[in-house]
Amino acid sequence: MTKTINIYGARQNNLKNISLQIPKNKIVVFTGVSGSGKSSLVFETIGAEAQRQINETYDTFTRNRLQSAPQAEVDRIEHLNVPVIIDQKPLSGNIRSTVATVTDIYASLRLLFSRLGTPFVGYSHVFSFNHPNGMCLRCEGTGLEQTLNIYKILDQEKSLNEGAILFPTYQPHAWRWLRYADSGYFDLDKKLKNYSALEWDLLLNAKQHKPKNPTSQWKKTALYEGLITRFERNFMKGQAQEKQRYQARLDDIIHVKECSECHGQRLNEKSLSCKIQDLNIAQCTALSVKGLREFITSIDASKYQILLDEILHKLDMLSLVGLSYLSLNRTSNTLSGGEGQRIKMVKHLGNSLVDLLYIFDEPSVGLHPRDVANIAQMIEKIRDKGNSVLLVEHDPDLIKIADQVIDIGPKSGLEGGQLVYQGDFVGLASSKGLTGQYFSQPRTFKQHPRSFQQVLTLKNADHFNLKNITVDLPLHCLIAVTGVAGSGKSTLMTQVLPKQYPRAKVINQSAIMASVRSNLLTFLDLSDEIRKLFAEQNKVSMKWFSYNSEGACPHCHGLGIEKIELAFLDDIELLCEVCHGTGYKQEVLTYTYQGKNITQVLAMTVSEAVHFFKQDRIQHKLQRLIRLGLDYLALGQRLNTFSGGERQRLKLSKELGQSNHILILDEPSTGLHPSDTQKLLVLLNAIVDDGNTVIIIEHNLDLIAQTDWVIDIGPDAGEQGGEIMFTGTIQALLENPNISLTSQYLVKYLQEGL
Repeated sequence: MTKTINIYGARQNNLKNISLQIPKNKIVVFTGVSGSGKSSLVFETIGAEAQRQINETYDTFTRNRLQSAPQAEVDRIEHLNVPVIIDQKPLSGNIRSTVATVTDIYASLRLLFSRLGTPFVGYSHVFSFNHPNGMCLRCEGTGLEQTLNIYKILDQEKSLNEGAILFPTYQPHAWRWLRYADSGYFDLDKKLKNYSALEWDLLLNAKQHKPKNPTSQWKKTALYEGLITRFERNFMKGQAQEKQRYQARLDDIIHVKECSECHGQRLNEKSLSCKIQDLNIAQCTALSVKGLREFITSIDASKYQILLDEILHKLDMLSLVGLSYLSLNRTSNTLSGGEGQRIKMVKHLGNSLVDLLYIFDEPSVGLHPRDVANIAQMIEKIRDKGNSVLLVEHDPDLIKIADQVIDIGPKSGLEGGQLVYQGDFVGLASSKGLTGQYFSQPRTFKQHPRSFQQVLTLKNADHFNLKNITVDLPLHCLIAVTGVAGSGKSTLMTQVLPKQYPRAKVINQSAIMASVRSNLLTFLDLSDEIRKLFAEQNKVSMKWFSYNSEGACPHCHGLGIEKIELAFLDDIELLCEVCHGTGYKQEVLTYTYQGKNITQVLAMTVSEAVHFFKQDRIQHKLQRLIRLGLDYLALGQRLNTFSGGERQRLKLSKELGQSNHILILDEPSTGLHPSDTQKLLVLLNAIVDDGNTVIIIEHNLDLIAQTDWVIDIGPDAGEQGGEIMFTGTIQALLENPNISLTSQYLVKYLQEGL
């Protein structure tokens, strides 16, 4: 059997024709700055090609229902294993998918209650909220009641032709709008406010039926139904994908509350009457992982010990990856990317398959050093079972467990894509790349923190698991709030602090509200400036260089893509066959500025653009992004493609130059290479020096060690958290090495690097 995966001529994205051999049955960690090409090599070349080749072994029926992957830009890859890709994409599922169901713990609980619960009410399916015999009939097993106010998306001053239905896919000439326009029931130019009672009833409440006198455009098999009927079917009883796509608009018109019959427990009265030690199955899933473990341990039933041990094993695996604070009834689509990835990891650790290729995407994201150590143990177990493991990672503690490190760089974008180092961890420190430089440097902490005269006092914080906390925050300092995942630090800083002090501003990793056409240039407010340069150079209108105006490709209307809506399935996006994805008319591309056309400029990275444009305002804004470690981003990259960490740093760029603000950043080091973490630290200190208070919720010890003040919350997660373990300087924390989990790991971190 071959012992290596052999790659020849990898050219995906910025990869520079890389050839290398990757050892099998080892842990191989890929390092490098963001944008260096490591993900292009691991996910878009190795992972994508392995998945594509596996998919080709299936029959046509199956292949047509799998997500297709394009062939990677590589000469060839030899000796690939079957891949298991464990990424940070959110767990799929809807409101009926919970932590308990996705880990199969709920299936085991259902079996346990059907055997051990009293009174006996039936077999396993009676405890399923997705089965008619178990679900609460009022809420159909969701635990929620929904009411619809359709009038919030109707403009009664408009007609159907004028766009009276204010909802995506119902705008004039969209496919859903046509169902109403071609039904023959309505005068399309009549304003809604002038509708008769019969017309209103047809528009809103009609059940599915074939209209009697539709227009000639009406499809023979199509059925008509009222707006309320359709919305209830599509969005209140329909699939999660359909609802998630339009969640922002739906929040305006659908009011959700706890079911008045089952009180959120999802099951009917009969199913809930069955108990084990005074708890029904819904009360069990309302417990945290840690709480349910204590309950299962207390059950004395030797006859069912195998089943009890199976539940305990799954709960222990969740605790091992730092998820002991999660409640079992939490819906899977509310989990963070890091939480979802760790649940996927738990599921795979329990199988008996071997000789697989496991590919992980930064499994350390969102984890305290204690939990990173547990993740490292799990990854080693996966390897020891006889599998190969590829890790894309920035965390030093996970890089250390590598049997081999492959460093890609030396920098990002066009300056990346090369093999900088391949070898063991010990040799990495003497390599020439930025990763090697980081490991060759001694570790230090801030020995001269800022002094302060004023504090902000948070009083009696008792939200969620917080234990009536009162704590002082020093103003005009850089403050780290630490603790294990689920300890309560985010609750304290992102919910309690802004509530008590509304001027505090949370800069999180949520999506930037913008249209699908918005890109990095529009976010920076530089689009008009770039268009003006092209217009003046070529003596034509600025509108030619906007794909929202006269320069737009007539086929895709400037999107660069053709979106095919498949109702209840995900939309399919294809490159426009006319403009080939540029979004512009062909004539526009004949105009240049300094030898580049508009699409070539949009394809530039920030680091390339800063050398290309000499204008002060453009330079100023691009330099801000470089200071934030975002030099690898393309000017034309759409905002909806950025990662959470990138979005947060983009938002932070708009705070530069402000003063007397209180800024709260939730894990700003997410996705950052250690060299970029140092850039971020310089920037955060500059913001504080401008007269601001900066609070970072962090696990990254490099950042924590360089702050002025630390607030540590714990001692553990969930019910075992919510207390102040320590407040003070790093020096004071180091003098109390056993006061908390954070102090223990910080001491270890500094001692190892000195």
